[in-house]
Amino acid sequence: MITALSGDERSQAIADLAGWADKDGRNAIHKSFQFKDFNAAFGFMSRVALLAEKMDHHPEWFNVYNRVEVTLSTHDADGVSERDIAMAKKMDEWAG
Repeated sequence: MITALSGDERSQAIADLAGWADKDGRNAIHKSFQFKDFNAAFGFMSRVALLAEKMDHHPEWFNVYNRVEVTLSTHDADGVSERDIAMAKKMDEWAG
């Protein structure tokens, strides 16, 4: 069973992630990524989609041209879990 991070664990994990923040009033974290153009944004989303399927953990996201807004939460845990942190780290790595 997946569990949500405690308040201190969550705060520490977010502090270690560049640009990620608590989502207003939700048990989630959020980040806005900006890319050179639509092709780069879509390529990023494609890589993340393959990871999401492999992890069976899917982001909530929104894309307009070169911007990708991402919200991560583990619904089964009703909060942010290690899955979200792992996915956020991989997204940061791929976004460069």
